[in-house]
Amino acid sequence: MIGLPFQTQAAIAVEYKGLNVKSAYRADFLINHQLIVELKTVDNILPVHRAQLLTYLKWSGLKLGLIFNFNAKLLKQGIHRVVNNL
Repeated sequence: MIGLPFQTQAAIAVEYKGLNVKSAYRADFLINHQLIVELKTVDNILPVHRAQLLTYLKWSGLKLGLIFNFNAKLLKQGIHRVVNNL
């Protein structure tokens, strides 16, 4: 196998007040069990988009995520890094 292992629509479990929901959230991509990637096609990345990714990072216990906005003029302008400070 060449490349990194990845999952699409990776389930993120949540446990709240004793209730365990195995697929409460779904990340667009989970790369190498270390990086969450969310894909968007919006005019601008809003705080709610960053909050969504930060929530995924916190519940999964991961540190790093990327948001790709494919509606940007240049792709590099549409990439946003989000870090979970654990």
